[in-house]
Amino acid sequence: MNFPDRYAAIDIGSNGMRLLIAKVVEINGVTSVQKLSLVRVPIRLGEDVFNEGIISEQKKNQFVKTIKAYKLLMEIYQVKDFRAVATSAMREARNGNEIANLIKKETDIDISLIDGKMEADLIFSTIYTQNISKNDSYLFIDVGGGSTEITIFNKGKRVESKSFKIGTVRLLQDKVEEQNWQELDTWLNNVVNSDKDFKAIGTGGNINRYFKLSRNEYLQPVKFDVLQNLYSDLSSLTKEERAEKYRLRYDRADVIVPAGKIYLTILEKCGIDEIIVPKIGLSDGIVYYLYKRDNS
Repeated sequence: MNFPDRYAAIDIGSNGMRLLIAKVVEINGVTSVQKLSLVRVPIRLGEDVFNEGIISEQKKNQFVKTIKAYKLLMEIYQVKDFRAVATSAMREARNGNEIANLIKKETDIDISLIDGKMEADLIFSTIYTQNISKNDSYLFIDVGGGSTEITIFNKGKRVESKSFKIGTVRLLQDKVEEQNWQELDTWLNNVVNSDKDFKAIGTGGNINRYFKLSRNEYLQPVKFDVLQNLYSDLSSLTKEERAEKYRLRYDRADVIVPAGKIYLTILEKCGIDEIIVPKIGLSDGIVYYLYKRDNS
């Protein structure tokens, strides 16, 4: 009996580093990415980079050890192929390339520094594994630790994309300037003034947590008022109180509040009263990309 090939994705973000090991299954014309293992280490590279511009020696050592551990896990699962990508913090770190070269030397793993457009394309590609209409116009919002990527998709094709230096870790570090918010507002004006009726799709660990707290059924959109009420309650609590009341990890209990602010700001500006949360991410997109490349 032949079993589906296993693929792996390493996502090096500003808040955490993830390893997803998964298989892609096609049944009756429906494709799905099925997770076999998901490991997340909250190294939070953005704390260093957004303050000092470099990744510290301590975090560099954690970084290397994490990649070595991920490599061992991939060997245990006997993955057919994998890809490692890094986003905002790694792109901006003055020693980002130096660390990428060190990782290559120590583990023989290449790290690709990808921009916001590629990130959005990889994530959105997995929409084809979800029960979501491909014929609508979508405002695709991905909030990370270092940046927010907003992409307009129409009938499955990217029309426009923009990356903003507004992220959860940046906000916690007070590193988002007023001009960043103004840039976002100006760009969203074009969305508001277009003749398209957009539906919002949100990705990222924080909007996934808001979705879980909303107690909605799978792919049932989260209403703006529900998101706003959750955000208001979370904002009124300390980090410790949030962790206890909502059973959040400490590295989630702080970033979930600025994430809520970003999503609500965008939805309100665009007059969108709900958001679809398909619970997919960059790692899923990488796995799907590897699968499609092998089977094209």
